[in-house]
Amino acid sequence: MPQVKNEVIRMIERLPDDAGITDIIAELYFRLKVEAGLKELDEGKGIPRAVARDRIKKWLS
Repeated sequence: MPQVKNEVIRMIERLPDDAGITDIIAELYFRLKVEAGLKELDEGKGIPRAVARDRIKKWLS
């Protein structure tokens, strides 16, 4: 657990001096989602690139 605490402290230190609690929470949420996605990929639960590309095209149209 100390490693996680230290990583969070470093993350906060990298934010601008005027960052507020909302900014910190947003950064933590982003990191949580990225780590969850990477874990899914490691477990073979990802989707093929072509499928992702098609989904993004639908979102942007």
